[in-house]
Amino acid sequence: MVEVIKQLLKRLKIEFVAVWCLVLLLVVCYEVGLFTEGLFVGDARMDYILTTIGILLTIVMIPLSLRLFNLNLVKRISKLSTFEALKSYRRWSEVRLALLLVAALLNMSIYYLTLNTTGLFCSLMALLATFFCFPTKERLLKELDLNDITI
Repeated sequence: MVEVIKQLLKRLKIEFVAVWCLVLLLVVCYEVGLFTEGLFVGDARMDYILTTIGILLTIVMIPLSLRLFNLNLVKRISKLSTFEALKSYRRWSEVRLALLLVAALLNMSIYYLTLNTTGLFCSLMALLATFFCFPTKERLLKELDLNDITI
């Protein structure tokens, strides 16, 4: 059981780092000219549409990713067996990170396409929200009520 928890924490930490690496990879691709930068500069209509989409996506994804996990944890995971609870915990942690990753990548792309800093700020908010998802053994044990296990 202890080994399973250690492996789960290791995998979740790798996924957390992968989210940040994907966003940094996107930034590098835009900065070195691999992707076209400033495609919609000067087009006020596309700037407005893309910025609005980015803001709405951020407003929806951040609370959804944080609250959805908590609701699922309280209603479903606490009723499962320990192994099933660990599987479900991993799956929902990945869903939560994926929601934040989508918001971060899309807003970073919007920033580079429009060169409007609103996309950059929204992307940074989504990335900062990932710190609420950082997996630690104390958090995992507390959220799954596994107080009797020593790692």
